[in-house]
Amino acid sequence: MTKTNKEATMSNQSTENKISKKSDYRAKDITVLEGLDPVRKRPAMYIGSTGIEGLHHLIWEAVDNSIDEAMAGYCDSIEVAILPENAIRVSDNGRGIPVDIHSQTKKSALELVMTKLHAGGKFDNNAYKVSGGLHGVGISCVNALSTWLRAEVRRDGKIYVQEYKIGKPQAKVKSIGKTSENGTTVIFKPDETIFKTTEFNFKTILTHLRQQAYLTKGVKIKIRDERNQNEIKEYNFYFEGGLISYIKHLNHNNKKEQQNIFYVEKESEGIKVEVALQYTDEYKESVFTFANNIFTVEGGTHLSGFKAALTRSINAIAREKAILKDKEDNLSGDDIREGLTAVISVKVPDPQFEGQTKSKLGNPEGRTAVETVFAEAFNDFLRENPADANNIIKKCLLASRARQAAKSARETVLRKGVLDGMTLPGKLADCSNQEPEKCELFIVEGDSAGGSAKQGRDREFQAILPLRGKILNVERTRLDKILANEEIKSLIIAMGTSIGEEFEVERLRYHKVIIMTDADVDGSHIQTLLLTLFYRYFQNLIIQGNLYIAQPPLYKVKSGKESKYIYSDEELTSFKNKLAKTKTPIEIKNLKQDAETGFSKKEINDEEIEDKVDLEAKLDIQRYKGLGEMNPDQLWETTMNPDHRVLKQVKIEDAEEADHIFETLMGKEVQPRKIFIQTHAKRVKNLDI
Repeated sequence: MTKTNKEATMSNQSTENKISKKSDYRAKDITVLEGLDPVRKRPAMYIGSTGIEGLHHLIWEAVDNSIDEAMAGYCDSIEVAILPENAIRVSDNGRGIPVDIHSQTKKSALELVMTKLHAGGKFDNNAYKVSGGLHGVGISCVNALSTWLRAEVRRDGKIYVQEYKIGKPQAKVKSIGKTSENGTTVIFKPDETIFKTTEFNFKTILTHLRQQAYLTKGVKIKIRDERNQNEIKEYNFYFEGGLISYIKHLNHNNKKEQQNIFYVEKESEGIKVEVALQYTDEYKESVFTFANNIFTVEGGTHLSGFKAALTRSINAIAREKAILKDKEDNLSGDDIREGLTAVISVKVPDPQFEGQTKSKLGNPEGRTAVETVFAEAFNDFLRENPADANNIIKKCLLASRARQAAKSARETVLRKGVLDGMTLPGKLADCSNQEPEKCELFIVEGDSAGGSAKQGRDREFQAILPLRGKILNVERTRLDKILANEEIKSLIIAMGTSIGEEFEVERLRYHKVIIMTDADVDGSHIQTLLLTLFYRYFQNLIIQGNLYIAQPPLYKVKSGKESKYIYSDEELTSFKNKLAKTKTPIEIKNLKQDAETGFSKKEINDEEIEDKVDLEAKLDIQRYKGLGEMNPDQLWETTMNPDHRVLKQVKIEDAEEADHIFETLMGKEVQPRKIFIQTHAKRVKNLDI
């Protein structure tokens, strides 16, 4: 048989196999998921992820229902408690979920809300004029992803209860007593088989609830951490000032360029608009947007309306005051938003969010409402407060001049950039692969480590960019000065995204950008400087999950012919204790040394000394002070090989908190940084000085 005939025969057999396989696809292969099964099958579709963010999203969904009651005017007190064993209790004094029988399903409305997707009182405007819960899947998702949940309703003079396990009711709704109060309490424990961790972060919850209290003025919100009965933590939030109080909180560390905080609250076309803003002496902009109290991290139409009105108003008043001449170009949006802190909150009757996690508002009327309300009120504010208006315009003009300087510098960078094809930074050891999704860029501290990394890497997909010394602190510097820094300039060219107005995340040449520094104080400082740069000027890389931090080992421990890399002092102690096989683990690093044995006889008995001395004799422990101490093979094996390395993905869990931390640690003001260091100094372990 010729090769051609053989290929034809094989092709026919392949086609027959495909037809056979297709014919096996029958109705029996179709799976129908009932009730809450879709949530358990694909939880990330409903709560974003099964990581720490998704875990806390369960609380936000439960709290949103109480916030909706508050926005409707029926609730003024909400309490959230973290119970022992990481269960959560959310309670409010709203109207209480209805418990009467639903005419269509013949089930209690409470059971319907808790066990059916897309069941709730938020699909028309009768029960709620505005609400954060749009899809009716929130609390039922919480139920589906909890090992158990108890719903308690106080209404109509009675207390009603129903309990569930993995979303399934254990009995019918029943009355267990009388009460003169109204409200709903939901207690739930997340399912450990669904979530990667069920350990709630108190600070994350605290920050979110504080934010909700600012957005819902006049509502008391209490949070309690009851996991440690000997030390119960409790905070109470109540802000009569609402967004004005929020702006004061956001700007408490900054010098104010604008003395009077602007605020407007007004309704337009059925949409309630609230905006507060103040300018500071900072270079960054901090704008937070909310729709029905949901933080819209990606903005949306309400943000677009605000930006357009702000730019138009300031340009108009600048020309009206003849500060901006007729022949001069208008100030750009970036110029005008430098140093701005603003909060935009809208209440929309029928919000259109992108996805269940509600990261972006899509209602076109949201833009019109914000633009109309804000423009009218802000124009009046600028005319009524001429000193503030002058300070704002002067700051914008200064930003414009700096932008022009930065533009010239950026054009210089781009002329020498990736578009020329042959002019990547000389220090960059690029990879041969041209597909960004398969490529990695290691930003390495120092030429010595850079040399090891270049020799140890896989040249197919790994690029190395060594940095000389510590880069500029961008928190205290304008863009034109940043672009004059050679190390930052090399990084921008290597990544290919440009920076500032021309930043395009789609042009990123490496889908993994990895910071790799020494495990010492200088390495941590360089890491912090780089993180500040990425957070302020390449934030979309973090949001898209492109930024990572490499975790090189601290030790290499040899025991006989076997060797092991150790990544922390705690891991080393644990490893030693495991080998020693003592009944009581002994933390070697905390024992006072004896001249002969290395251990104090006052603290351990003779047998333990012999065990430990014998162990120490058998172990060869090498401490790596820097990446440059590793030979190329070791660096590849421990830190660069995708099969064995440890990478930490950089994420922004809380934009407001991240902004505050960068401002505190890297900003101009010394006092907040001093207080931060004094507060957290005792938590630092094994400080390497």
